[in-house]
Amino acid sequence: MTGEPRSSSVEDYLKVIWTAGEWTGEPATTKAIADRLGISPSSVSQRVRRLVADGLARHESYGTVELTDEGAAVALQMVRRHRIIETFLVESLGYGWDEVHDEAEVLEHACSDRMIDALDAMLGHPTVDPHGDPIPKPGGIARTVDAVRGTDAAPGAWTVARVSDSDPEALRECARLGLVPGASIVILDPDPGGAVRCRIDGADASSIPPACASALWLVENR
Repeated sequence: MTGEPRSSSVEDYLKVIWTAGEWTGEPATTKAIADRLGISPSSVSQRVRRLVADGLARHESYGTVELTDEGAAVALQMVRRHRIIETFLVESLGYGWDEVHDEAEVLEHACSDRMIDALDAMLGHPTVDPHGDPIPKPGGIARTVDAVRGTDAAPGAWTVARVSDSDPEALRECARLGLVPGASIVILDPDPGGAVRCRIDGADASSIPPACASALWLVENR
């Protein structure tokens, strides 16, 4: 399929398959892809069969979905576009970090590589987007981060590495609490119901709601 035009739908599928395991390390399943895209598993299975036929993915019945080298290269190109656009919208156009995902979903298919590279240079070649997600370099090289989800973090000192952008309301609440990439957090103990008691940037102890704790990805301070 190299050299042939790709539909935005194909690009979206490849990006979702790649990002599904970016932070968890777990490969994508048709159910996870369906949940992320808001469509039926049967529709995903049909599309995945096409990706396999086009040499962009590998999939065995009832197994996980993996990208071929060609599929991963396309996925990383789209991830790079998406995250640079999000950064531009926040830093240059005054968007909130809870507003940029849907805009970037549209713009990433319309922008040329030349425009993305120009935005990247104008922004000073950022390494992460506003949510803390690494921005792949040209050519599809992605930085990995050893982090754990906030709900799985043991008591102790941590730094916020990333806040998932899947829930805009949780993003707004995290911003209100000061839970942004780079913030220091000391986890004390879990509260009943999934909340997490902690101190944020040295403030008094407070409870992080379950949705916010689940959105956080933390790196342990050593």
